[in-house]
Amino acid sequence: MKKEKNETNKNNKTWNTLVILSLLLALIASGYAIYHILLLGPIEPLFRYILVGLLILVDLVALIKVCRTTKKSKKKKRRPLLFIFLMVIYITFNALIGIAINKVYGSIDNINKNYITYTADLITMSDANIDSIEDVKDLTIGIIDDKESVEGYIISQEIIKENKLNETNDFEEYSDFSSMMADLYAKKVDAIFISSNYPIMFQGIEEYENITQDTKIIISKDKNMKKQDNSTSLLGQSGKAITEPFTILLMGVDSEVDGLDKNSIGNGDALILVTFNPKTLNATMLSIPRDTYVPISCFRNQIENKITHAAWYGESCMINTIQNFTGITIDYYAKINFKGVVNLVNALGGIDVDVPQDLCTDNSDRATEVCIKAGYQHLDGEGALVLARNRKQLENGDLDRGLNQQKVIQGIINSAKSVRNVNTLLDILNTISNNMDTNLTTDQILSFYNIGKDILSRSLDKENGEIVNIQHLFLQGTGQMIYDEGMKMVLWDYVPIQDSIDDIVHEMKVNLGLEDREIIKEFSFSINEEYEKPIIGEGPYKSSNNYTLLPDFTGDSEDQAKSWANQHGVKVTFETEETSDYPAGTVFRQSEPAKKRVDKLTGAVVLTIAKKKASSSTVEEIDCSVDTKNKACLVPDFTKMTRSEINTWVKPLKNVVITFEEVTYPGATPGQIVSQSVNANTYLGSITKITIGIVKKEETTDGNQEKDDEKKDEDNKEEETPTD
Repeated sequence: MKKEKNETNKNNKTWNTLVILSLLLALIASGYAIYHILLLGPIEPLFRYILVGLLILVDLVALIKVCRTTKKSKKKKRRPLLFIFLMVIYITFNALIGIAINKVYGSIDNINKNYITYTADLITMSDANIDSIEDVKDLTIGIIDDKESVEGYIISQEIIKENKLNETNDFEEYSDFSSMMADLYAKKVDAIFISSNYPIMFQGIEEYENITQDTKIIISKDKNMKKQDNSTSLLGQSGKAITEPFTILLMGVDSEVDGLDKNSIGNGDALILVTFNPKTLNATMLSIPRDTYVPISCFRNQIENKITHAAWYGESCMINTIQNFTGITIDYYAKINFKGVVNLVNALGGIDVDVPQDLCTDNSDRATEVCIKAGYQHLDGEGALVLARNRKQLENGDLDRGLNQQKVIQGIINSAKSVRNVNTLLDILNTISNNMDTNLTTDQILSFYNIGKDILSRSLDKENGEIVNIQHLFLQGTGQMIYDEGMKMVLWDYVPIQDSIDDIVHEMKVNLGLEDREIIKEFSFSINEEYEKPIIGEGPYKSSNNYTLLPDFTGDSEDQAKSWANQHGVKVTFETEETSDYPAGTVFRQSEPAKKRVDKLTGAVVLTIAKKKASSSTVEEIDCSVDTKNKACLVPDFTKMTRSEINTWVKPLKNVVITFEEVTYPGATPGQIVSQSVNANTYLGSITKITIGIVKKEETTDGNQEKDDEKKDEDNKEEETPTD
């Protein structure tokens, strides 16, 4: 009897232990689930609090049950299998909830990448006799002087210190990467420190199209550090409520690498400024062309440049630059890798877009060509990337590409309304988490749930329509070839029109609730014509913001140069120098480069006039078919020369004949040169005859006609005789 009692007590102890253990595991699992449920701050708060309350209630009931069970008589055998079974189910339920939320929350939390891996390279020209860090001695090395620049200065200083480069080398400081790269190519410095993304930074500039072959990397260094944020008004970290209208800058990074773990500075290949009103579900969307010529906030003295170059110095520089020229405060930014666009569109099952024309470009790996057809198409990820990235085949280049990128974004928004599958949602979150970086906090991203819920509810009434009303904006401007002080070359820039900027900013502020919309009191239409919604910012506008640029004075006479300078308020001074390359009396050198902005001139422009060399008994002949580099063989602009100056120019040229042909030309004076059979700046080479149109002289009286005819015959005889 005693033995049976001991055995019963032993069994009860075992079962009590299992009950207590199952309770502890249940409480841990419940706490794990409750913690993660509470992380979802703005999502269905009432439902979550009820669920948390139920879990706590179950925990209390289980705890009371266990306490009562363990106090009951030990005489009876206790086998609470049902309780343990229920606890196992409860543990599994809580664990699944916690794991699922943790996976989703982790993906969302990773979108805001607090730490970034930055990489700096020490590079030199490929033909330099430098192959390793040990060869870096007695060199002049370029380095950025901004001490806050991670890749231009901070990592560079670490490389210098680790390899003791300051003991045997000299350093030249620069305020920007473009000047430094230009001097490397010009061999004014032997090597430079620069971001490892430098091939992407300079890929759109013709002179650097072979930069990966022209240069070589001597050493690289990575540094993982907290993401820089030097912007003046980013509000993402301040917790601005998503329930209020906001602005967000979307930045596309063109890279064949999947992910944004490493710093992806380069060019701003897609810049789209969006305003969104959660109350009305109205949005405005402005694509900013990459060549837009505006003051760059982080450049010294905020000099104007292509806006894409602001991305070289990180998203803060880009955001401050856009804020400065628009006056619109940017609350948030989202930077996405183009590779991520491919994966996102594929995760959504594709997008429906009206493709404006047949387009072809490289795929996301830049391995094979992908083509899409014109018309309403269902595009997969690679097809969407073709539409978003292609600009060379478009009539208006980057302007049309910006509009196509807006179509892709709208297609993504429209496809998102059909997402109902949890696995699809997780695929989308993983794609975004991998390939996006933002300053939005996790709570702010989660607050988009309420906006998404509103969009989905409205989509039930607009199954085939657009669920967000998007007003597309257009930045109107004009193209100019402007001398770039940093690159030391002439580049094409897109100069925005101020009236267009004003109209765009007004529309954005209306959507943000900062300004009132002007009431249209008159409106006309024709029932026979389809109504087209006007694109704000497109114009037409009467004025432009074009800059006055310094011309190329080469070949001009002193009087011509003075005339232009006086008209444009430019001070010029002249000096003379002997040369045989240009006709005497013409400009052959200028102290400031052509296409430089006149408002950037700080002093007088010095023009050097060609002076005739001292005469010699014989004239040195020039054979342009043999001498392929002599500047004297370049055909000048004869319309800026006199007949005698042309005869002087052709005299030393072997086998070249000038023929004057009398023509009538309205508004021209007799004897004026008005045309030439060979274009200016053409190299003569095998060309042996040039016909020049000269305005016909007025008819003289009979007494003088005979003398004029004799003089004309003598001139033609002289001019048609080869110089050899």
